[in-house]
Amino acid sequence: MTVLMTPDMANFSGNVHGGSLLKLLDQVAYACAAKYCRNYVVTAALDQVFFRQQVNVGELVTFYAHVNYVGRSSMEVGVKVVAEDLRTDKKRHTTSCYFTMVAIDADGKTVEVPRLQLETDMERKIYATAEMRKKMRQESLEKIRALHVDLPEDGF
Repeated sequence: MTVLMTPDMANFSGNVHGGSLLKLLDQVAYACAAKYCRNYVVTAALDQVFFRQQVNVGELVTFYAHVNYVGRSSMEVGVKVVAEDLRTDKKRHTTSCYFTMVAIDADGKTVEVPRLQLETDMERKIYATAEMRKKMRQESLEKIRALHVDLPEDGF
C-alpha cells in the first residue's frame, strides 16, 4: 500500500505522527492476513515497532507486508515502511514491526488458517525468527504471571 503523507497526519513537530503510521500499519497487516487466509481477521498483538527514522509530511510512504508465520488460527505479519522524497527520489526504510493477526468467523470464534508453504531458504529463516518472537512473547507473559502481577489469562 502506498500513501501520501498529508498535513492532517502531522504531530506538533511537523512530522508524521506515530499514531497515524500505526493506524496505517494495522490496516496493511489486516489486508495481508485477510488475503492470505481468505477470512476476517483481528489484531491480537503488535511487537517490536521500530520507528527508525521520522516520516515527513509530503513524502510518499510504501508499506510492504508479508506473512512470516502461521499457527492454527494466528499469523505473524511483518510490515516494513519505506518513505520516498518525491523531489529527490531518495528512499528510506523508516519503520518495521510485527503484527499477530487471528482469523475469526462471523460468531467471533477462531478458525483454522492454511499452512504456510515455505519454499526458499529465506522463507524458512523468516519463519524461524517469527517462531522465536512467538516464544519470547509467551515466555515474557509467563514471567510476568510468575511475579504474581495481576494480569488476566490473555495477558492484558
